[in-house]
Amino acid sequence: MPPRLTFSFALLCLLLGSTLAVGADAPPQPPNVIFVLCDDMGYGDYGVFFQNMRKENADRAEPWHLTPKLDQMAVEGVQLRQHYCPAPVCAPSRASLLLGVHQGHSNVRDNQFDKMLENNHTLGTVMRGAGYATAAIGKWGLQGGSAGNNKSKQNKPGPQDWPGYPTKRGFDDFFGYVRHRDGHAHYPKEDGKEVWANDEEVSADLAGCYTADLFTARAKKWIVDQHSDNPTKPFFLYLAFDTPHAKLQLPAAPFPAGGGVDGGLQWTGEAGRMINTADGEPDSYMHPDYANQTWDHDDDESTAEQPWPDVYKRYAADVRRIDDCLGDLLKTLADLGIDDNTLVVFTTDNGPSRESYLPENYEPTFFSSFGPFDGIKRDTWEGGIRVGAVVRWPGGAKPDRISELPSQSHDWLPTFAELAGVAPPAHCDGTSIVPMLTEQGEQQTPQVYVEYFNGQKSPGYQEFEASRRGGVRKQMQAIRDSDWVGVRYNVQSHADPFEIYNVVDDPKQTKNLADQLPDVQQRMHDAVLRLRRPNASAPRPYDDELIPAIADSDAQPGVKWSTYAANTPWLARLDDLSPEASGDAGTIDECPEIASSQSQLITGMFDISADGKYTFTLPPGVTAVLRLHDATVLDAGFAPSDDETTGTIMLAKGKHPFRLYWRGSTRVPKLTLSGPKQ
Repeated sequence: MPPRLTFSFALLCLLLGSTLAVGADAPPQPPNVIFVLCDDMGYGDYGVFFQNMRKENADRAEPWHLTPKLDQMAVEGVQLRQHYCPAPVCAPSRASLLLGVHQGHSNVRDNQFDKMLENNHTLGTVMRGAGYATAAIGKWGLQGGSAGNNKSKQNKPGPQDWPGYPTKRGFDDFFGYVRHRDGHAHYPKEDGKEVWANDEEVSADLAGCYTADLFTARAKKWIVDQHSDNPTKPFFLYLAFDTPHAKLQLPAAPFPAGGGVDGGLQWTGEAGRMINTADGEPDSYMHPDYANQTWDHDDDESTAEQPWPDVYKRYAADVRRIDDCLGDLLKTLADLGIDDNTLVVFTTDNGPSRESYLPENYEPTFFSSFGPFDGIKRDTWEGGIRVGAVVRWPGGAKPDRISELPSQSHDWLPTFAELAGVAPPAHCDGTSIVPMLTEQGEQQTPQVYVEYFNGQKSPGYQEFEASRRGGVRKQMQAIRDSDWVGVRYNVQSHADPFEIYNVVDDPKQTKNLADQLPDVQQRMHDAVLRLRRPNASAPRPYDDELIPAIADSDAQPGVKWSTYAANTPWLARLDDLSPEASGDAGTIDECPEIASSQSQLITGMFDISADGKYTFTLPPGVTAVLRLHDATVLDAGFAPSDDETTGTIMLAKGKHPFRLYWRGSTRVPKLTLSGPKQ
């Protein structure tokens, strides 16, 4: 069950405190939010998480690179060292982030690049509905429709052909790559890739523009324009870099001096020189910290060191460029006087890759970009899914802290919703981490869950445990339970046991504790059935398993109802609010009527008399969401359907807890259940 949190009085006081300087009568100003997402940057690539330790060790056989701006952000903010991505590859990871659901509920799973992001509430719709200006800048890859051939001059698809285009998913403005594959190269004009600015394709004007610079300059311009045009309106910016992923191209010029509003990267608006680093030669500028680096290639101090291979210089320079871009953004906020009340998140979409798109291949072993873990991109070991995050919010989060709270990308939607003063949509799986950030209120533990398929094998790196070198991936699954993580590779059936590791004491996952923890094994087996729903586009060997009932001792007769003021444009996850009225009833149908302006949450148990397949049905025109255990069985919360809404689920005999959220009419919707002996 998604944990119960409220928009707390403590948070309200905190927001008031950050705005009192404006005037005694000023209303609380929700924070601006900037979410920075990197592409294929590993946990081990953060200086503050791992690279700085390599530098301190000074082992010339173990090269390091630096992220000084990110390190400073960590000093001024909170490190989330146990933050996970939803899936170990970009498209499903980004889909879960945007939808606020884990991979057991996302419509984009496995390797479904360019698939349409479900027409449901997103970070964009929620923040816009809360009164924010919204923008997505950078890589998208969730547009649906025809990806098309972007080199063709005729019949080129555009936003009108892409049902999942960002401006159709809650974002007022979009600038960036639409197609997943376009993000594999970082000079749009020179590489023949399309960049869209809302409804206009603009790559012809982008000569010499390196995408990390381009997206940062555009983001700075958007922030400055928002602050100038409407300084009292909060903004939400989703800035999704396409680097250091794929083709390891270099910037065209040194990073401009100064940073901020008047320095650093600048958007000129001039065709052919759209940004102020476009004058240089594409793919030419190597950061001086890495240009002449050498290393002890044979781990023998008696032999001469050799230069870093070019591909690793490039990788270090690309990460450093992101770091410079981050510093430029933070300086812009300070110059505008809004950094105190702007929350900035920096994280990455999955673990490090082994790609360069150059003749010389790249391996993440050179810098140990997977950090203290095993696994890379497309693995569900910690190195593939634990990505970490850094959060900076001077006006709301005390600095220089390390949080060991487990969390996952789908937790950002309810977190940002709480900061904006609204409850998240009912379909949301995440848990707000505002109490952890502000040190105010009770923090509930988020649910960390991953499912993923990949037909390749894990790399055979000597740095990894021998048992998993070259291991078959195929169907994979991971779930966190307290300090334990359960992992399954090459899953053949639900009976397959989880390997269980205490990732707090054993982050490299070297000691399988499964034989010592039969109760945890059973909890994990039950939980992964109770929290997810099958998706026909990504079949799993456990899709047809019966969902286990709860113990009879935990069941209570009848149902409970609570009625709430509907203060959001969507059907809210009402657990997060305080009810106007509540009570008990014998059945769902006996719950009281509500006003058309209200919403209601009904909780109880379905008593299933026999194992089998069951179908739940809601009539047309109903706005409602039904959850069984933690699985969303019916989702008509975004918009009422003209047809019946149905959901089929395999249930074991016994008691199954449910939560029915509904609004938009005065009478309780007629929920029907059909199945064996019902």
